[in-house]
Amino acid sequence: MTRLVKYLKPFTPLILLAIVLLFVQAMADLSLPDYMSKIVNDGIQQGGVTSAVPSAVRQSEMSKLVLFMSADNKAQVLHDYTLVDKNSPDYGRYVKDYPALANQPIYVLNSVSQDEINRLNPIMGKAFLAVSAIQQVMADPSKAALAQGPQVDLSKLPPGTDIFAVLAKLPDAQRAQMLAAMESKFNGMDNSLIIQSAAAPIRAEYAALGMNTGSLQSNYILHTGTIMLLISLLSAACTVTVGFLSARTAAGLARNLRRFVFERVARFSSAEFDKFSTASLITRSTNDITQIQMLVIMMVRMVIYAPIIGVGGVIRALSKSTSMWWIIALAVLVLMGMISVIFSISLPRFRRIQSLIDRLNLVTRENLSGMMVIRAFNRQAFEEERFDKANRELTDTMLFVNRIMVTMMPVMMLIMNGLTLAVIWVGAHQVAQSTMQVGDMMAFMQYAIQIVFAFLMMSIMFIIMPRASVSADRIADVLDTKPSIVDPEKPKTFGGAPEGTVEFRHVSFRYPGAEEDVLHDISFVARPGQTTAFVGATGSGKSTLVNLIPRFYDVTSGAIYVNGTDIREVSQHDLRDQIGYIPQKATLFSGTIESNLTYGNENADRETLQMAAEIAQAAEFISAKPEGFAAEISQGGANVSGGQKQRLSIARALVKKPPIYIFDDSFSALDFKTDAALRKALREHTGSSTVLIVAQRISTIKNADQIIVLDEGRIVGKGTHRELFASCETYRGIALSQLSKEELA
Repeated sequence: MTRLVKYLKPFTPLILLAIVLLFVQAMADLSLPDYMSKIVNDGIQQGGVTSAVPSAVRQSEMSKLVLFMSADNKAQVLHDYTLVDKNSPDYGRYVKDYPALANQPIYVLNSVSQDEINRLNPIMGKAFLAVSAIQQVMADPSKAALAQGPQVDLSKLPPGTDIFAVLAKLPDAQRAQMLAAMESKFNGMDNSLIIQSAAAPIRAEYAALGMNTGSLQSNYILHTGTIMLLISLLSAACTVTVGFLSARTAAGLARNLRRFVFERVARFSSAEFDKFSTASLITRSTNDITQIQMLVIMMVRMVIYAPIIGVGGVIRALSKSTSMWWIIALAVLVLMGMISVIFSISLPRFRRIQSLIDRLNLVTRENLSGMMVIRAFNRQAFEEERFDKANRELTDTMLFVNRIMVTMMPVMMLIMNGLTLAVIWVGAHQVAQSTMQVGDMMAFMQYAIQIVFAFLMMSIMFIIMPRASVSADRIADVLDTKPSIVDPEKPKTFGGAPEGTVEFRHVSFRYPGAEEDVLHDISFVARPGQTTAFVGATGSGKSTLVNLIPRFYDVTSGAIYVNGTDIREVSQHDLRDQIGYIPQKATLFSGTIESNLTYGNENADRETLQMAAEIAQAAEFISAKPEGFAAEISQGGANVSGGQKQRLSIARALVKKPPIYIFDDSFSALDFKTDAALRKALREHTGSSTVLIVAQRISTIKNADQIIVLDEGRIVGKGTHRELFASCETYRGIALSQLSKEELA
């Protein structure tokens, strides 16, 4: 996969933007459980009271609270509050908020920082709890034992005694002991639990001030809920945007890879095509790139998001409770164990799937292209069995992998439900012991689920990645394959010899990986205005020889010269611009007759097309079609006969009007009459061009200016028909096997 990373470079801005949005989305998702915790703790349990430092306190209540503060704490509290009475300048404003001000002075909290609030929280909270406990004793003396201190036994005081008046008269030493005893009772309670416990007496104080405590709670819940809704909308917007960016990145990468693969394959020589089958190249350009596209989408959306959620979830969960870390660790270990087992089982199958797809495509392609032969030999049942075998192997492998993968969801749900139960079980005990709040337990549960999901997402990536990595390697193999035939750094231009001259100088050639040459020391000159023909037994090297001229392969030794210049010293474009090539197997492209004929010369006019069609003996069947040159040609020329395809291929080369024509057994599908008429027309209209013909029929090459006889890759004869018939045994044997002596005379 790393071999294709460089192709992501154009999409770096999109990826970076997606990373930023994923970070925002992760932070938003991580904050939601915290807000939910606040709604439960502060909104529901504490009635909207978020701090143990009330915004206002009656003077009578403050006088009780300061009894349970040290001198320093008392000074700090009174410094942060301002006493307001009927003579205060802000009386009119405050009496609307606190109606009790009309009856008695109140202390109003000054504008202080959050840090100061945090410092006051334990001071005020403990004082409110102490006052509340004593007020309960005064209301019900049977609860006096709950509030007694080390020096003051409240249960022994006479009924109706003002306990606060008694406490106010305590000596300093006894007061210090009372405060120490009170502090010991609050050991083990953190500030959040102190605030939660103090919420009830603070709400009672707000009610005594004449405030609407119901609206305080509802406003807090609505305010926090609105924030959660906005955060959810932000997360959703980030999710949609990241989805768009990931899809755009993946689709763009897939588009580029297809283009790069096509461009690289288009530059392949025949040697490179021997390494990759056509079916494999098709699979790599479609299925393999689709696998990479899916992986990129998931990587952009998960690889960044999952670690942020995982790490952030752990940090936030531990901030709620450090005693339940083992529950998350256990769930993650079980999950990773499950993923490891699935990974080890499915990985080998993922690697096999792509090769099975190659095999299925190969069998399908062979069946479709060879359907006529299959029917002619009544081999439909055999081919169906062959296809069914390849299809069944792929199906069984994919079913096996899918069966393994589907076990993930029920096991994951089991882990999630077990995690939830464990958190509730352990958390409930902590709530009962007043070491944890209900909202914090619920938030911890959500963070634990987010952490497990993060690990699950990363695990899914590790499961999907092997198959995509195999696909990526297959694509990289194509892109990293350097064509064996390349243009020189400083290409020359043609010149020197007359245009169209082709010369072989001691050329030998062997196929890549072969142990011996198939052509040996070939030397000849084909000149303009002449026809040079190649004849020989099947496998003697005729087609191989002419395929060296357009550099479909490069010579192993020796050199080929066109117009006096070594073809390896000019660009392939300039070389092939000199050649009109008609292959042994005629190939047409989907489109029209006109689009096929103008394939080598897009600017050709209708007169040129008509002339080429007449020379190639194709004008008659073209004119017979109602659409003429606009008649449709199906893929591969399936809607025309073999002879018509050959004639259209010849016409296509003639439209190009090159100085060199190569006919690689291009008359084999023509009847003798059409063959003779075509050769006569060619002699009349290509008189100044160099014509090279590979043929099996002696009648086709009988009148050639130069005939080269090949036998096992060597030239065994060179000359005219008469010269070779008289002096070359190989040529004479071929000629007599086709024609009588009278016809050859």
